[in-house]
Amino acid sequence: MGGCDKGGAPKPAPTEATPRTALDEEGGPSDVVTVDVNHDDDPSFGATPMAQRVAVLGLLNKRNGVAREVTLKPGQAVRVGDAIVRLRACEQTAPWEQDHYTGAFVQLDVRGLDDKWRRFFSGWIYKERPSLNVVQHPIYDVWTKSCAMTFPEGGPNSVSAGDDKSAKRSSAKKSGDEGDDTPEPSTPTPSNAADNTVR
Repeated sequence: MGGCDKGGAPKPAPTEATPRTALDEEGGPSDVVTVDVNHDDDPSFGATPMAQRVAVLGLLNKRNGVAREVTLKPGQAVRVGDAIVRLRACEQTAPWEQDHYTGAFVQLDVRGLDDKWRRFFSGWIYKERPSLNVVQHPIYDVWTKSCAMTFPEGGPNSVSAGDDKSAKRSSAKKSGDEGDDTPEPSTPTPSNAADNTVR
């Protein structure tokens, strides 16, 4: 059954050719704003560009028990038997972050008995947490072993020790400077020690 839109006109009922989704519902989020991120605020700014990263993936053929390593750059693919492994991206957590993850966005295409290629997996797989996203195929398994990339030293918004900003000295007087009127703390002597006791 079709409903009515805001003007009162009947809305066409959804058909099988155009099924309704949550995005078709009225009253969706209208407060979504796209913003540009300043490169100083981007945590990956200065890291190795995606095209220059190198991932090492493991590929297992469960039928014969043969496992091999596959080294790829993002955008590259390799065919091993009836499987094609394609790397779309790889990433690792910056060294200054508390939790460390190494992940790769992988696609696995397998040729079936009818000689047609089908995509069986497309998503991120993580070295440290393989159970977060599992490649479910009866013959082939793929996992992340490494992602070679570098980050800027020290992380975003860090200041190096030799920077002029960090080399500024405090204008406060130091003990022992001339004109220091701060009295030296006194230690009680045995003669007046009794006067300092709390009663």
